[in-house]
Amino acid sequence: MTPSLKTKIIEVCDKKIAKKGTDVGISFYAFFKNKNDNPELLMEAATWWIQTHQLDHFEKVVKIRELVQG
Repeated sequence: MTPSLKTKIIEVCDKKIAKKGTDVGISFYAFFKNKNDNPELLMEAATWWIQTHQLDHFEKVVKIRELVQG
C-alpha cells in the first residue's frame, strides 16, 4: 500500500471515530469522492480490502485503522 493511501485511510478513520465513535462501519469507498477521479488509487484500495484481507463490504472503522497501522 502506498504511503499516501495509508495516510488517507488513517485520516478518514480518525475522522469517523471522532464523529461517530468506534462502532461505526466503513467501506473502502469512504476513502474516495463519489467521482472516480483516481481509478488507480481506488483499485489499490479495493485490492487491499478485497483480495489481500478478504474483508466484508463494511467493517468496523477501528479494525481497518489497526490493519493499516500494522
